[in-house]
Parts: sequence; C-alpha cells; structure tokens
Amino acid sequence: MDERTTANEGSGTLVESVMATIRHRIAARSLTPGTRLPSIRAFAKTMQVSKSTVVEAYERLAAEGIIRSRPGSGFYAAGPLAPLSLAEIGPRLDRAVDPLWVSRQSLEAGDGVLKPGCGWLPASWMPEAGLRRALRTMARGEDVTLTDYGTPLGLPPLRHLLARRMAEHGIEASPDQIMLTESGTQAIDLLCRFLLEPGDTVLVDDPCYFNFHALLRAHRAKVVGVPYTPSGPDIELFAQALLEHRPRLYITNSALHNPTGAILSPVVAHRLLKLADQSDLTIIEDDIFADFEHTPAPRLAAFDGLGRVVHIGSFSKTLSASVRCGFIAAPRDWMEGLTDLKIATSFGSGRLACELVLTLLKDGSYRKHVDLLRTRLSRAMVETSTRLKAIGIVPWIDQPTGMFLWCSLPEGVDAAETARRALSANVVLAPGNAFSLSQTASRFLRFNVAQSADERIFRTLEEAMSR
Repeated sequence: MDERTTANEGSGTLVESVMATIRHRIAARSLTPGTRLPSIRAFAKTMQVSKSTVVEAYERLAAEGIIRSRPGSGFYAAGPLAPLSLAEIGPRLDRAVDPLWVSRQSLEAGDGVLKPGCGWLPASWMPEAGLRRALRTMARGEDVTLTDYGTPLGLPPLRHLLARRMAEHGIEASPDQIMLTESGTQAIDLLCRFLLEPGDTVLVDDPCYFNFHALLRAHRAKVVGVPYTPSGPDIELFAQALLEHRPRLYITNSALHNPTGAILSPVVAHRLLKLADQSDLTIIEDDIFADFEHTPAPRLAAFDGLGRVVHIGSFSKTLSASVRCGFIAAPRDWMEGLTDLKIATSFGSGRLACELVLTLLKDGSYRKHVDLLRTRLSRAMVETSTRLKAIGIVPWIDQPTGMFLWCSLPEGVDAAETARRALSANVVLAPGNAFSLSQTASRFLRFNVAQSADERIFRTLEEAMSR
C-alpha cells in the first residue's frame, strides 16, 4: 500500500498527512514501542514534503505522546500500544474487500449468494452420510465421550493414527510429538503464543492465505512478505529478507499453496531449509490441503525431521468445518511447554470432535471420500479454467491441482473493483490484494473451483469487468 495515498485520504494539511502516516504505521505494528522513526531528511524524501513539514508533524505527535524525542538520537514510537483494531490493519483498498470482510461475507452469506471466493467445499461435497453414521455410533458409546474433557494432548488413538498418516509423507512423528487442536487456525495461534514476542518479525509468502496476516498482527508481530513463485518462495529474496529482518518465524503451505496452488520443489525446499538452519529460523508448515493431492509433494517436515519445522493440519476442508479438529506435530522438547499453554488457553481437547474424526478415519469411509473429492476437484478444475479463459481470465499455473485457481484479469481490470461490482449481484469474490502484503496482486482473483459451477458466476464476472 502507498502510505502517501493513505495519509492523503483525509482532508488535512501536509503536516496532518505525515502524522496520519505515522499513526497508520503504529496501528499496523510496523512501528512498535521503542522503534526509531525514519530520520527527518529520509521521511521528507519518502513523503515528498519539506523537512520543516516533517519536523512539525513529529513535534505534534510527540506532544500527543504518540512518539518520543531522544535528544541527539531522533524520534521513537512510544508505548504502550493502543488496543489492537484488526479493522485498521488490513489492506486499505476498500473496507468492503479486505481479508476480514471476505471471510465475513462468505461465512454469513445466505443460500442465494454464490461464493467462488470462499475457501471451503460446498456442503453437498462433504460426507454427510458418514458423519451421521459416526454420530449414531458415538451416541451409543461411553458417556465420557459425550460429556468429559479430553486430555491436553488429545485422544491417544487419533494421535497414533495421525502419526501413521504423516509417515506416508515421510514425516517421522511419534504420538507424543502430536497435539490435537480445535482447528488449523488454533494450531497456528497456539504456536504464535508459544514462539513470538510482540515486535518479532515473521516471514510469509506474498501472496499467502490472508488470515495469516490478521492472525500475526493480532500477535503484534511485524509481518514481512517474500514473493512466491510456481516452485516456492523466491529463494534469493528469501535470503535477503533473512539478512535484513532477522525473522523469528516463517509460515507457509509447502503443498498445494493457498492461494496460488503452487507446489514446493525439492530444490527450493533444500535451499530453504539450509537458509533456515543458518539463520535459526523456525518454520510452520500448514498442510491443511494434504488430502487433495494426487501425488504427495515434498514436505519440509520430512526433510527436516521436525527439528526446526513444525507441521500442522486439520480436517475442516475435507471432512467438516463444523467438526473442529486439527493437530500440531512439533519437536519433542516443545511438547511440555505447548501442553501448559494449551491448558492455560483452552484447557483440554474437544473430545467429541476427535472421536468423530477417529471413527471416520478407522472405518475406511474417509479414504473413499477423499478419493472421490480428488476426482471431482480435477473435473471442476478443468471446467472452471476453461470457462475463465473464455472470458479473458488466465490461470497463473498450468494444470494445477487441488481447490484453488489463482488467475490474472485482463490488462487494466482491477480485482477489487470487480469484486465490489460482483457483490451487488450476490457473488463473493476473493481479490488478489487481500492475499498480498505488498499489495501487488491487484489484477488477480482466487477462485475455488468447487464453488464455481454456477453459470451466473461467469456472467457476473464478464459484466463486472466490462463495466
């Protein structure tokens, strides 16, 4: 985002514009307490104003207590931080199409709203009959399954089964290295609580899953994006970011990347882990789309052996978003600390959800279900891609797999404006800059192929772009 544009959205003077830019940086946590502000000369050049304008703006901010002057040293952001407002830290293209709004609109949409921009499968694609059968089985089971807390690490038989499933991807994790969580999002939240202090730097892909941005900023982390390529993060820019920012953490999808659908190559994975080892960087590998793969892609956790890579996943995308069950596979010496933190924040595990997932995994119905899902997604991928190409929207990757298509719009067409227009026709889209920290994806949209079967979506898109 261009900070000068943000600052000048108000109706104030140049001094007020400079002040608004500093306030925005503090709200977005790019300036945390104790961080030195840019020098007067440098900031005047950045804002294209006079040095006297920046001097006056800094003095006014200091008078308000927002920044502090240290004679001979410069100006510094003051503390404590104001209460966090997630509404103030998303992309400012338009509140109507920022990441939190896209999620809200998709979650709250009525039956008449089409959701090609959402991140989950249609209800009709989920194993409803298997879920009902498993619920009936559980209803006849032990009382404690229906009423009692689960253990902090979670249901032991499910952790044993997850260990065997991970072994199929080359990840060696014993059951005592696996913790069950309420979801993949809770897994990341718990790890951020465990690993981060306010002001720590975290690397993300650019573009990446937009909720990573909001979640990390809720933890008051400084978020830095690294451009993503069809084979993984741009490794040269990744190395540069490590040197420049000294991040504590990197969060990514190594297989079936969200939103691009890209797959990490073994060469990039090797170089990435080598850089992480040299820089003492911890990696969270979000593997939530694992079961959509036809051929397993490289896993960082498999190459690393859960040394500095933490592996997470859940069943929300493949089984049921109502059955909240995810997991963390982490280094063995982390587990006691993670257990204490989980007790402090959520006490125990959701035993009912874990038992339900275990029942479906054990009776063989889940494996048949995901086999069918892969077939349906492959068919939907071809059909959606063909329809999009016919109206000038081009997929970023040839022959992608999984759920998502990352597509570029025709030259001169803005994705955010297209999304606004589509919304008036009850179509929720996911514009590219919602996923991009650098705001460089204004011509991109992410499509969920499973949610793109209705012909009205493509008519609406064509009309919105032509306007």
